[in-house]
Amino acid sequence: MKKTTFRNIALILSFILTISVAFANDYKTVVVEAPFPMEPIKIFMYPTQDFIITDYGAIEGREMDNTKAIAAAIDACNKAGGGRVVIPSGIWFTGPIHFKSNVNLYLEENAEVSFSDNPKDYLPAVMTSWEGMECYNYSPLVYAFECENIAITGKGILKPKMNIWSKWFKRPKAHMDALKELYTMASTDVPVEQRQMAVGENNLRPHLIHFNRCKNVLLDGFKIRQSPFWTIHLYMCDGGIVRNMDVVAHGHNNDGVDLEMSRNFLIEDCIFDQGDDAVVIKAGRNRDAWRLNTPCENIVIRNCSILKGHTLLGIGSEMSGGIRNIYMHDCTSPNSVFRLFFLKTNHRRGGFIENIYMKNITAGSMQRAFEIDTDVLYQWKNLVPTYEERITRINGIYMENVRCKSADAIYELKGDAKLPVGTVEIKNVHVDKVNKFIKKVSNVDNVVERNVSYSEYAGENESN
Repeated sequence: MKKTTFRNIALILSFILTISVAFANDYKTVVVEAPFPMEPIKIFMYPTQDFIITDYGAIEGREMDNTKAIAAAIDACNKAGGGRVVIPSGIWFTGPIHFKSNVNLYLEENAEVSFSDNPKDYLPAVMTSWEGMECYNYSPLVYAFECENIAITGKGILKPKMNIWSKWFKRPKAHMDALKELYTMASTDVPVEQRQMAVGENNLRPHLIHFNRCKNVLLDGFKIRQSPFWTIHLYMCDGGIVRNMDVVAHGHNNDGVDLEMSRNFLIEDCIFDQGDDAVVIKAGRNRDAWRLNTPCENIVIRNCSILKGHTLLGIGSEMSGGIRNIYMHDCTSPNSVFRLFFLKTNHRRGGFIENIYMKNITAGSMQRAFEIDTDVLYQWKNLVPTYEERITRINGIYMENVRCKSADAIYELKGDAKLPVGTVEIKNVHVDKVNKFIKKVSNVDNVVERNVSYSEYAGENESN
């Protein structure tokens, strides 16, 4: 009886200690300036206690599987009220890393997390999304679902093996058939639990980092080298900071950072070197996004450098939940991109794009400095039918103080005749050399242009 009593008291005291540790820690806030109201961003102050993965059985090396050891350290950290899960210097081979709340995954300098590229290691499937459509797919390499106060920090590196994933970059018939199947299920309201895509030859690649429905996120200081799919995907997340990142991923669909149906984020002081778009704002696709009804909003991107990518700032094309209050400023793109500032949608998306600002940008060469295209369907144009037509409302788009070395065109704005674009303001934009044409505009109600200039024009007669 006494032993039971003492055991119960010990359990109660342990529980009280855990709760005390959790609540003793507060948040600090970061106030972010923007041309729209924006809440201060909260950063969780993690308890000063470390959970080193070697204490849970991790063994350094390229072949030792440390998946269970890392999971055990994360579980212990979470149960103790939070802290740092430490990846020491060295190479640590693992399968997927699944977060729990109040955990800071800390990568020491010269620490390398080497992820398996065996798809079987990423089963069972988890709830995720593929290009704006929710489904169950292979686990992302780093995954969090409905967590609060999560971080990856330090000066180490995430570096997946790519032998298998790079073979999956191709899109053979079996893969395209799987995309058609998922699109049809999403368009006909098949429950997400029934959209099981990690089967057969579907080969829907997992994200590198996918945080799903999380709060208070911090990604700070570490490096990423390559990714199977989108590199950093913050999906339906509320509040966070991405800063001091060094991201290189040159494979197919290797966006740098995708914020989708997320809100209240700051991205700053990052370097992106991508095989696709660099910074991308999204809000889901078609019926899934209309069901979730969660805009992507209140996001500031500043002091970033994009060394390579398709776009510096991309909006869409998955944007059916609506996108508003986005501000990119004081960024550089010194080499080449396809488009500096690109808004893309189509007649299936619906939703809205409003209050989008780009300011104080210096850049190298590009096809377009600024483009709006309301008919971007990529492979989906003929792959699947239009189940429902909804036109996107676009209004309040601003580009100011931009300097580019060369562009095929300064701007091309292609609205939808059924719902023309509203106000677009383009001010103080200079291109040293224009190669094809100055501007083309169709189906836009109000273009305000001030001090748009160029030094050299090598194109044909201007066509408006």
